[in-house]
Amino acid sequence: MLGGALTNLIAFIVAISVLVAVHEFGHYIVGRWCGMKVLRFSIGFGKPIWTRIGGRDRTEYCISAIPLGGYVKFLGERTDDGEPIDPADEGRAFNQRPVWNRILVLLAGPFFNFLFAFVAYWVLFINGVPTMKPAVGNVDPGSYAAEAGLAFGDRILEVGDRDATDWETALVSMLDEMVSDGTVTLRVEGSDGFQRIATMNVGDDASRLTEPGMLFDGLGFQPWQPPADIATVDEEGAGYAGGMRSGDTVTSIDGEPIGSFGDLQRVVSERPGQAVAVIVERRGEAVPLEVTIGSRERNGEMIGFLGVGIGNAAADYWYLRKFGPLQSIAASIERTWTSTGFTVRMLGRMVTGDVSIKNISGPINIAQYAGSSAAAGLNSFLNFLALVSISLGVLNLLPVPILDGGQIVYHSIEGLKGSPMSERAQLIGQQIGIVALLLLMSFAFYNDIARILN
Repeated sequence: MLGGALTNLIAFIVAISVLVAVHEFGHYIVGRWCGMKVLRFSIGFGKPIWTRIGGRDRTEYCISAIPLGGYVKFLGERTDDGEPIDPADEGRAFNQRPVWNRILVLLAGPFFNFLFAFVAYWVLFINGVPTMKPAVGNVDPGSYAAEAGLAFGDRILEVGDRDATDWETALVSMLDEMVSDGTVTLRVEGSDGFQRIATMNVGDDASRLTEPGMLFDGLGFQPWQPPADIATVDEEGAGYAGGMRSGDTVTSIDGEPIGSFGDLQRVVSERPGQAVAVIVERRGEAVPLEVTIGSRERNGEMIGFLGVGIGNAAADYWYLRKFGPLQSIAASIERTWTSTGFTVRMLGRMVTGDVSIKNISGPINIAQYAGSSAAAGLNSFLNFLALVSISLGVLNLLPVPILDGGQIVYHSIEGLKGSPMSERAQLIGQQIGIVALLLLMSFAFYNDIARILN
C-alpha cells in the first residue's frame, strides 16, 4: 500500500514538473524572442531549494519547494511591483512591449503544451503502440446494448461516421455521440463476418452515463477481453502445484465468477499467499481445485501470481499501431487535434450540464493515474503526459483572470481601447479568478475523496 502510494506520488511530481517546465519554457523562450528581460524561471512555488544565476540578463533559474506549478517572472510584468527599471533595460519590461508581444508570450505556454503532446504522440507512433481493436465483451440482458442487438465478439468498425481504429478513438466518439443526441450508433461486424448497425438510445440518461466508470456499466456491455483459458503452466509455479493444467478454463475463484483473463489476473493479484477454491472447466467438466497462490513484490507491494499464461485468443484483437517518421507526423497532429477538441467539448458540456461534473479530477486521482501509467511502462506514461498536457493547455486558455486566457483578454481589451484596464478592474478580476480556481480545486478534491470512499 505504502509502496503504491509512493510510486503514485513520485510519478505525479515527475509529470507535473515536466509539463510545468514545458509550459513555462514556452513563456520564457517567446518572451526572450520578443526582447523581454526574464528575472526568474521557477519550477514550483514557494522557497527555492535550488538556484542558479545565468545568462546575459542574470536570470534566476530555480526549483522551488512546492512542486505544483511554476512561473516566469518578467521585468515590469506587474505594475505594482515597485521595481525601478534600469535605463539600460528601458523598453525590455513586459508592460513596455507592444500588446501583440505580450499576447504572443501568454499564448506560448499553452501552445508548448500542445506541442509537447504532438511530440509525445509522434514518439509513440514511431515506437509502436500496442492497440486493442474495439470489440464487445459480455452483454448484460435487458441493457441498452442488448436492446441494440450487440453480442459477444462483435467488432466495432465505426461510431457514427467516424472510424473506430482502437478503443481510445471509439470511446471519444461514443461519448461525443451520446451527449450530442442521446444515441450511440455503431457499425459492427459479427462473428459470422456480416456487418450491421446497432443503435443504443439512452435519451436523458446520457449525463449519468458520463460519470467516471459508468459508461460501459450503463450501456450494458464490457470491452472484449481474452477468456481465462490457460495455455501455458509453469511447472515450478503455484498453479501447477494446485493442479492447473494447459487447456483449463478458470470459471471461478472462491465463488467469484471469472469471465476473462483480466478477471483472473485481478483476483489472483489481490490474494498473495492465500489458499483459494478454484473451479476450472476441463474437457467439458467442472473440476474443483485447491490452490495456494504464490506471491512476489511489485512496486513495493506483494501481489499474487499463479505462473500460468494466456493462449493466442487475443492475437486477432491486438495489433501494433506503428508508422514511419513522416506518417507519424500526420497521425500525431490528428491525435492532438482530436484530443484537444474532445477536451474543449467536454468542458463546454459540463457547463451546460450535458456531462457530469464528477469527471473533474483533482491531484489524488491524477496521481493514481500517473502511478498506474508509469507502472505500465514508458509508452503508457508518455500517453498519460500527452493527455494531461493537452488538458493543461486548454485549462490555461480559459478566460479566467488569473490564467493565461484571462490575461490575454485584458491585453486584447488594452489593444482595442488604446490604454490598459484600470488597476482596480484587474484586481477585482484577479480576486474573482482566485475564488473560482479555489472552488474548482475544492470540488476536484471532493470528487477524489468520493471516488476513494466509493
